[in-house]
Amino acid sequence: MLSERRLQVLRAIVQDYVGTEEPVGSKALTERHNLGVSPATVRNDMAALEDEGFIAQPHTSAGRIPTDKGYRLFVDKLAGVKPMTPPERRAIQNFLDGAVDLDDVVARTVRLLAQLTRQVAVVQYPSLTRSTVRHVELLSLAPARVMLVLITDTGRVEQRMIDCPAPFGEASLADLRARLNSKVAGRRFTDVPRLVEDLPEAFDLEDRGTVSTVLSTLLETLVEENEERLMIGGTANLTRFGHDFPLTIRPVLEALEEQVVLLKLLGEAGDSGMTVRIGHENAYEGLNSTSVVSVGYGSGGEAVAKLGVVGPTRMDYPGTMGAVRAVARYVGQILAES
Repeated sequence: MLSERRLQVLRAIVQDYVGTEEPVGSKALTERHNLGVSPATVRNDMAALEDEGFIAQPHTSAGRIPTDKGYRLFVDKLAGVKPMTPPERRAIQNFLDGAVDLDDVVARTVRLLAQLTRQVAVVQYPSLTRSTVRHVELLSLAPARVMLVLITDTGRVEQRMIDCPAPFGEASLADLRARLNSKVAGRRFTDVPRLVEDLPEAFDLEDRGTVSTVLSTLLETLVEENEERLMIGGTANLTRFGHDFPLTIRPVLEALEEQVVLLKLLGEAGDSGMTVRIGHENAYEGLNSTSVVSVGYGSGGEAVAKLGVVGPTRMDYPGTMGAVRAVARYVGQILAES
């Protein structure tokens, strides 16, 4: 375990390096920070921090920079994230309050996160598997053609066209709509198959084929393979950090194009806590020079998806974590009120 003084020196090095982009020397530390010890003591502390792998000397200058291990300890020992100012909170609320539907909420959230953090923003759409059915609508388009509209508690809307095996009258359609909603409205998606399995038996023999076809389409919608959708924004922000990437920015950009990689980076949506992955903690090699800050969002205190940012390891962690957490909270409120 590091002594409190050495931890204080590490904090000062991280803060100065993030702010100045220059390796930090002992003289600069003692001038800029009230460490309460002599420059010689600070030099000894820096030597100890280097021996333990928390800081490194990038070239022959006297300055040091934090390593992934140093950033990790800095984040783990953070007293708290940087709170948003009242004007910042109002700006977030005003920007997100104007959203008209779920796609607009996600698009605005991506833009807002990218602007607030000046990093790459990633927002996962609410997952169907963690959602609740709000309403199922059935619309007749032709005697044997029906549109199914599934609306979730998070505002997600899924539409499917169904070709029925036989004509299906308006009265039968209204009956099916009413019975279906009485069983599934307000219920978790995972419960729906069990709740509707005996529904065809409530209908006349000639209508059961169509009822079964509608239910099959509904169940296919619930377990859709490609349900995990993402939106990404602010990639151009990375160009401001060219010197933070050891060789080239290209591996980072290529990784950001891979949706599967991004989903793994964000982590399990059911985990609503704040996650910070630093440098080589990211399993994907192309992102070893980046850090990922993510948190779950949702309504009713349960996370239905994740959002976060990707940027260089030389990141304002307290500010970034504060912005990500604040935006997630507002998005959750919007979903709860929608």
